[in-house]
Amino acid sequence: MINYMKSENYRLLRKKSLYMTSAICLLLIAAAAVVLYLSQQHEANFPYATSLFFYANVINGSLGSLLILVVAFVFNLALTGKDISLIKQSISFGIPRNVIYWSKLILTLSYFLLLCAIGILFMIGLGENLLASEEQSVRNFLIASLNMLPIVLSGFFMIHMLSMLKVSEVYIIIMLLFIYIFSGDLLRMVLRSISGLDGLYKYAPSTLLDKNLMDFMDQAAQFGYRYWITGIVISVISLLIGARKFTKQNID
Repeated sequence: MINYMKSENYRLLRKKSLYMTSAICLLLIAAAAVVLYLSQQHEANFPYATSLFFYANVINGSLGSLLILVVAFVFNLALTGKDISLIKQSISFGIPRNVIYWSKLILTLSYFLLLCAIGILFMIGLGENLLASEEQSVRNFLIASLNMLPIVLSGFFMIHMLSMLKVSEVYIIIMLLFIYIFSGDLLRMVLRSISGLDGLYKYAPSTLLDKNLMDFMDQAAQFGYRYWITGIVISVISLLIGARKFTKQNID
């Protein structure tokens, strides 16, 4: 497995999309901070040049998480997009399918999480030095980010599962929209008349992400177990289904 991961890591690091996506993400973060800073310089009473508002661009409910998942999608595609055709060659060389599945996941996830960590530290550095820092804004930002983590990870695992099973990119995007944007509203509509299940929508990813944003804006962010329950359930289901089906999938 180590040798295969080294080979995949070499190919991954030669992907221009990886560097372009990372650069664009960091540039957008910097641009947002600079725009808020310059706006404050030109308008003394500009109300949004605060670290709280700046950090809210990441904790932006289900929409913010969807944008992060788009980045995750690009990172995952680096080894599961067009390169999926190389799997047949790897299998012919005797590399087990489970090694292929988990190696690609570990590598792309590692670089994605590295970018997320760099992005968070970069945002804190800009927010605390260029903008008006509000009390405990960094603390609330880190807690809200921690709440988002299991939901984002579940999305990454789902993207990997669908990509490895050769599901169309269009269908992957549709599924992400359904689960991470509309799931809460749909569950509330469907289950509101069913006693005992009418509160299930509170565990939907979109509901949790929107609540996370509201708590953050109220400066009342706190660690929530529901985020981790939902994230772990989706992650485990995605990983088990993906790994099992991939071992039996016909490789053309």
